[in-house]
Amino acid sequence: MRTGIIGLAGAGKTTLFRILTRGHAPQGAKHGAVHVGVAHVPDARVARLAELYKPKKITYASMEYLDVAALAGESGRDSAFLVQLREVDALVHVVRAFEDPSNPPPGGKLDPAHDIETLDLDLVLYDLEQVSRRSERVEKDLKKKKDPKLEQELPLLKRCREGLESERALRELEFSAEEEKLLTGFQFLSRRPMIYALNLNDGDAADLHGAVARHGLDARGGKPGTALVPICGKVEAELAELPEAEAAEMMQAYGLKESGRDRLIRMTYDLLGWFSFLTAGEPECRAWTIRRGMTAFEAAGAIHSDIQRGFIKAEVVNWEDLIAAGSWGAAREAGKLRLEGRDYVVQDGDVILFRHSG
Repeated sequence: MRTGIIGLAGAGKTTLFRILTRGHAPQGAKHGAVHVGVAHVPDARVARLAELYKPKKITYASMEYLDVAALAGESGRDSAFLVQLREVDALVHVVRAFEDPSNPPPGGKLDPAHDIETLDLDLVLYDLEQVSRRSERVEKDLKKKKDPKLEQELPLLKRCREGLESERALRELEFSAEEEKLLTGFQFLSRRPMIYALNLNDGDAADLHGAVARHGLDARGGKPGTALVPICGKVEAELAELPEAEAAEMMQAYGLKESGRDRLIRMTYDLLGWFSFLTAGEPECRAWTIRRGMTAFEAAGAIHSDIQRGFIKAEVVNWEDLIAAGSWGAAREAGKLRLEGRDYVVQDGDVILFRHSG
């Protein structure tokens, strides 16, 4: 699971990278202009199960973040950086909405809506270039010989091109399941789910959504495949450095019910259709991330191919029912444990024990 962090210079992009990865900028492996770091996904359910089982190991789900060098915001100049985002599952655009006299915004004017439109257009124009190149190649190949797959691809590319030429991100267009499959190989950036992380002033912490309205961005997260998460970067950076108890006190002082880090990670999961099922026992309590709609058979494969190959049945119990019962055996006696087959659709918060051969 990889998420790319983009933004214009001075937006607080690397600060958010540090917050998410609990690192000190810039850390992680460096590949050209990209810093890579891993964030552990917060999950109170894992902690509660660990209290019950006292396991030797606790493993949370994780997400990889790529911090790309600040984009210039001038179409055509940033293509080298944008190429590095083609492998990500989602994008986070850090948008500046804070004042700092010592570090004025590019152009000297604070304009979050304009910054969003600028980088959105960069992504659209990058994809338009890719679509145009591919369309020309497909047309040339079809002149040489007929190919059913290419004949199916060409009208799809034409529709993508029309959308992009009207400055619409590809995530806003509707595609059939077959078309989605064809598009996957092209790695278009404007198809990626987009989270706008609106980086606000410290004084906005008590009324984040009011600050969003003041900047005229209420509807920005309402488009298909998009979301808007308001944060106060400086406050969040301090929270990331504090022990849990002190961080909770600071959040209360600022009127924050949940950290921006947790809200952003949760929103990424929601946009991508991810969730976690759990495994629990004395050796390890762990969260496993899969896509919504996946079956028990597919979930087994997320743990190990041998478990999937030898799948027999899945013992399933909701995590809250397991905590309430106090043990796996007690949950079974209380009738809370179910025996499910390979086609069972796994639910968020299921604790699963896979029975398998081999």
